Amino acid sequence: MRWLFGILLVLLVVLQYRLWIAEGSLAEQQRLKRQVDDFTRENSALRDRNAVLEREVLELQTGNDGVEQRAREQLNLVRDGETFYQMEDEDK
Repeated sequence: MRWLFGILLVLLVVLQYRLWIAEGSLAEQQRLKRQVDDFTRENSALRDRNAVLEREVLELQTGNDGVEQRAREQLNLVRDGETFYQMEDEDK
């Protein structure tokens, strides 16, 4: 009877080791779930950014209006005869 108790005790220790420490343990599962959540959030942000970039590419491909708007906003370009005024906030 004593040897049976010893075998059961060893089996219990082995099972507890696998449950808490070994590969596939509960701690590893929690770490992997957090990692999946982080990757899901990152993918969502990248998907949104790609949608914005895709819209910008389509705007630039469809006509000159998008190109002209970008030139005016980002490069401060003006047409012949136009005057460029730049307003700055006094608070800054």
